[in-house]
Amino acid sequence: MNKIKFYNNFKISKIHKRSILLIGNFDGLHLGHQKLFKSANNYKKKFKLKIGIVTFEPVPKMYFNKNIKNFRISNLNQKKKFLKKLGIDFVIIKKFDKKFSKIKSYRFIRDILYKSLKAKYIFVSDNFRFGHKREGNVRQLIKNEKEFNFKIKKPKPLVLKKKVISSTLIRDLLSNGKLEYANQLLSRKWSIESKVEKGRQMGKKIGFPTCNMDIKDYVIPKLGVYAVKIYQKNNAKILKGIANIGYRPTFNQKKILLEVYIFNFSGNLYNKHLTIEFINFIRKERKFKNINQLKKQINSDLKLAKKLN
Repeated sequence: MNKIKFYNNFKISKIHKRSILLIGNFDGLHLGHQKLFKSANNYKKKFKLKIGIVTFEPVPKMYFNKNIKNFRISNLNQKKKFLKKLGIDFVIIKKFDKKFSKIKSYRFIRDILYKSLKAKYIFVSDNFRFGHKREGNVRQLIKNEKEFNFKIKKPKPLVLKKKVISSTLIRDLLSNGKLEYANQLLSRKWSIESKVEKGRQMGKKIGFPTCNMDIKDYVIPKLGVYAVKIYQKNNAKILKGIANIGYRPTFNQKKILLEVYIFNFSGNLYNKHLTIEFINFIRKERKFKNINQLKKQINSDLKLAKKLN
C-alpha cells in the first residue's frame, strides 16, 4: 500500500511540487473517481510525476448550506483509507472556511495552483467550479494553461446503464433502498463509521440488546432493517448482525438512530468505534401495535439476515 503524505495547507514539500493534481470532494470514491485515478496513474508512469489530491473539509456544499445535514457517503477517515489504495503520493485536505471561500478564482489559479503547488497536470470533472461564489470553471482553467504552465485534463465521466456515475446518484440509490446497485457503483459495501452510545436500553428490555449509533452527517439510507457486517477497530474478527435505521415508531422516538444487533455476541462495546457495512436491505421501518408483534418480526428479520449474511 502506498505511503501517503497528508497536508492541511498548500505549503507542500519540494518533492510534491510539479505534480499531477486531482481536485474535488471525492465523496465515496466510487467507480467514476477510480477511473479518474487510473487515468492519472497512466500520466504518473508516462511522465514520472507524483500524484496529489486537493480536497476540502467540510464539504463546500455543507458549508454554504447549513440545512444540509445528512449528505456524506464516506467520512474523512474512510476517505483517507480508500485513497491509500489508489496510488496517490500526497493529499491536501484544505479547511473550507469563510476566508478560503472568498478567494477569487484567478487568485486560486495564480497563487495556489501555480505559485504554491506548481501543478503540471490538473485533472478535474467538467462541472468543476471554484473561487468566490463558484465563479471559476474549467473554461477559465484552460484559458490560463499557457500563462501558468499547466495542462488541464477532463476525462469523460463513467457511464453505466445510461447514467453518469456520481456521488449524487449513489446518494439517491441509498435513499431509495437500492443498496445493491449503490454497492456496485462504490465497488465495495457502503459503510458507516461511528461510536457506540448509551441508549434507552429498549432493545435489551425486549431481549435484543443493540449498539446505538449516531449517523452524524452521513446520507440517510432508506429507513428500515438491513443485514450488516460489523468491524471493530484493531480487531480482525468480522461480526455479523442486523441493523435498524430509523425513528423506531413503536417507541415514538423523534431522532434517527442506527441500532445494531450482533449475532452470538456478548460484551460491552460502549464508546467503541465500529464500522457497520450494509449488505442487504431487508424491509422498510414500520410501527407495530405492541412489543410482542415487534419481537415476532425481529425474529423473522434475524432468520433472513443470517441467510443473506
